[in-house]
Amino acid sequence: MRAAFARAVQTTAYMRPAVRSAAHETKSIAQRINDARVTVVLGSGSPTRRAVLTSLGVAHVVEAPNIDEKSIRHDDPHALVTALAQAKATKVLEVLAARDNDSAEGEQPRVLVITCDQVVVHRGEIREKPMSVDEAKSFIRGYGVEPPSTVGSVMVTDVQSGRSSLAVDVNTIVFDGPFPDDVVDGLVADGTCMKCAGGLMVEHELLQPYLNRIDGRMDGVMGLSAVTVERLLAEYV
Repeated sequence: MRAAFARAVQTTAYMRPAVRSAAHETKSIAQRINDARVTVVLGSGSPTRRAVLTSLGVAHVVEAPNIDEKSIRHDDPHALVTALAQAKATKVLEVLAARDNDSAEGEQPRVLVITCDQVVVHRGEIREKPMSVDEAKSFIRGYGVEPPSTVGSVMVTDVQSGRSSLAVDVNTIVFDGPFPDDVVDGLVADGTCMKCAGGLMVEHELLQPYLNRIDGRMDGVMGLSAVTVERLLAEYV
């Protein structure tokens, strides 16, 4: 098992699904994970991502990776969120490997690690968490004029085999703006937007009246597409 930890996430590989019975395919992803006696580790401290897994019935534990995200830079948003998801997986696997070394010898469970990252793209620029209140206000005002998009990665790593699968989702949000100053000020005063990629909080009650449509999925906008994570998990159980 320790060797598998060391091999994992060195490359992103597609794992060909095994031939399965029709009865197997009709089971929910939660049932399949339970039947396979797999432990799912979510490499994120995001309550939203936890909620998505819970909505799928997937039992999981959290191991939030502590990495220096600013040290990983790419001009291409797809490349950036891919590299960050891989770096987070590497960190989580290192933590799990150290814990495994300290535990008693014996049969180890199968473990699937989920890591994610997301950025907002607006007017051709990558936007991460706002660095100041003024920057957050500037970001939010712009979203009422031109639609922003979220670019998010989801990576599933099978610790036992060392294989991983990754997908990137893009969702575009169209608002009926521009936003009044009191809406922008209220969003920033709330403070939560400072912790969100691009300061974007589509679900906030102040923005909901201005939401025209989402070309994609709301859960994808909020950090983890249920359809994507379910599809990736299904490759391994």
